Amino acid sequence: MSDILDLAAGNLISPIILSFALGGAAALARSDLSVPEAAAKALSIYLLFAIGFKGGASVAGHGLDGTLILSLGTGIVLSVLLPFVAFALLRAMTRLSVVDAGAVAGHYGSISIVTFVAASSVLASRGIGAEGYMVAVAAIMEAPAILAALWLVVRKGGGGGIDAGLWREILLNGSIVLLVGAFAIGWITGPEGLAEIDSFIVAPFKGVLCLFLLDMGLVAGRNLRASGKVITPGLLAFGVLMPLVGSLFGLAAGLALNLSTGGVVLLMTLAASASYIAVPAAMRVALPEANPSVYLTLSLGVTFPFNLTLGIPAYVALASLTTGG
Repeated sequence: MSDILDLAAGNLISPIILSFALGGAAALARSDLSVPEAAAKALSIYLLFAIGFKGGASVAGHGLDGTLILSLGTGIVLSVLLPFVAFALLRAMTRLSVVDAGAVAGHYGSISIVTFVAASSVLASRGIGAEGYMVAVAAIMEAPAILAALWLVVRKGGGGGIDAGLWREILLNGSIVLLVGAFAIGWITGPEGLAEIDSFIVAPFKGVLCLFLLDMGLVAGRNLRASGKVITPGLLAFGVLMPLVGSLFGLAAGLALNLSTGGVVLLMTLAASASYIAVPAAMRVALPEANPSVYLTLSLGVTFPFNLTLGIPAYVALASLTTGG
């Protein structure tokens, strides 16, 4: 426990976390601080391109092998399984309708790429390496969770369905297209391609991440301020419990795959995170009757800050303990 607290304390005073805290505090205090929408979009495009490109270049240097293929398959299994776990917990811990519970469950089977990036930064700062292809696992975990959540809603009598428009929303979501596309470019060009643009996607990366998390803090703070009585104690408890449960699934899967300590941490982080970009966009199409105040506030206002402050340090400590790394 002391290791986790030490890691958490170190993480809390990092520029990345403090930037998020500044945004959250400013929003809760009703400051007029804001990041222009175009600038926020540009920051997200940069981060997705950079993490995808670096992951692809790492795979090119590593080579395609069975572990990569098994890791991708494991990511799909986790993405399908975790919504069922989340749905069961929500029905036991809260009074959410089938539709709202299904919508929330989809967020917790999918992933937050920014949480993944933050975990990667923590690993880099501690000198812990990780498999570069984990970014491909992140990309492949987006869509299956959405389909699993919709199946749950339909099966439990909540309506909904999957049509051509939804398939387009899932498969051509901008964040997925950019992440996978940048990964492909990095894979094709390899370490040589990375060296060519190193000064653009490596050196400025953490500074851009700080600005992006400042904006995320503003968004999270506004959601929390506006959520009112929608977020009950049971939902708050779920928002903290579910990432811990998900991380244990990720830990078991990472150990079974014999990943490095860093790889286990990243898989735990993926399984513990909650989407606030791709899944909300899909749910607006598939389940328009679901309440966005519930699923957005939970994923962005509760689970996201929990993972940034306490979750990631806990995952690093647990993975290091179990792998001996």
